[in-house]
Amino acid sequence: MEDEEHDPKEYRWETGYERTWEAIKEDKDGLVESLVAEFAQKQAKRAAEPRRGPVRLGMMRHLLVAIDCSDAMNTQDLKPTRFLCTLKLLEKFVEEYFDQNPLSQLGIILMKNKRAEKITELSGNVRKHIKALQGLSNLSLTGEPSLQNTLELAGKVLRPLPGHASRELLVLFASLTTCDPGDINTTIQALKTDGIRCSLIGLAAEVRICKKLCQDTTGEYGVVLDDVHYRSLLLGHTAPPARARAADAGLVKMGFPHTPPPDHADSADPPITVCMCHLEEGDGVGGEGEGHLCPQCRSKYCALPAQCRTCGLTLASAPHLARSYHHLFPVEPYEEVANEGQAQYCYGCLRNFTEQDKQIYRCPRCCEVYCWQCEGVVGAALHVCPACAARPHLYQRLPDAASAS
Repeated sequence: MEDEEHDPKEYRWETGYERTWEAIKEDKDGLVESLVAEFAQKQAKRAAEPRRGPVRLGMMRHLLVAIDCSDAMNTQDLKPTRFLCTLKLLEKFVEEYFDQNPLSQLGIILMKNKRAEKITELSGNVRKHIKALQGLSNLSLTGEPSLQNTLELAGKVLRPLPGHASRELLVLFASLTTCDPGDINTTIQALKTDGIRCSLIGLAAEVRICKKLCQDTTGEYGVVLDDVHYRSLLLGHTAPPARARAADAGLVKMGFPHTPPPDHADSADPPITVCMCHLEEGDGVGGEGEGHLCPQCRSKYCALPAQCRTCGLTLASAPHLARSYHHLFPVEPYEEVANEGQAQYCYGCLRNFTEQDKQIYRCPRCCEVYCWQCEGVVGAALHVCPACAARPHLYQRLPDAASAS
């Protein structure tokens, strides 16, 4: 009985369970809604990426994603399997990557049976990459991967690219071993010399050679804990990395195509024109002559941005260029102030503030206030203050007024 009454041994999960119940406090109405909102606010603030200082970032990126297709991807610690979970998360990653980097390109490589195979070429075609990922769901996973062969293939693809664009490799590695034909340290040194940045996400455990690869090439290395952490690590690579000081800086020739008005409105049979986007995917020709014409060679494309297959010109629109700039000029951090009744509603969602909104966020330029949900959306998705964007004429005069004073 003495041992049962005085047992110094206790488990960590038991004490954490007790602390959780101690932290739960009801409000005067017997509800925990305010507490849940406070927990969610702290979690969102913890998960938010820290804003980086004045560093050089690449607006044009060339990224190769290497997927491990060995026996290790059959493991079911990530449901339903590591491979199927990876394919599902990669579809979201491709969409988010091109949304954040509209002027960049992406390619996919498979690591299987000690070889590296290129599935999609470097391109900005979102549909092409997602279609290729969906076609891999029934792929047989056999053999073991070769990290060195993957690095050699990535170097061969990325090495000829111009120096003003960043060259990156992201490896999704599930195996604990690699079967290499030679000295992998020589390959790592060659990638470092060429300025190719290699990052790796491990699905099993930390491997020394993988850590060395990322350290030598200034990449990032992470090991997943669960599917949520896997998604967080993967989407963390959508933001452009810091550029090296020795990287080249040069002018890039770009074209801004326009959509001509149809001159066959009165025609019963509109002309059939070839769309280079569909021709690349093997879907045939475009319809009714609608699309964007390259200003240099007049080739038609149904979606932008794109790399002209005829003349090699980078085709983009003004919104794509503006969206690429938000990494270089992020929105100013909002000031967190206590809600003392100075504001009645959130400028973003027009929701009235209540007693539960103890902390609100204020823009330092326009002094409009936002709730914590809208503050997160502005920093993660909009990248511009809605109130400042609605009244740009008020802030264009600020530098002149400051200089006059």
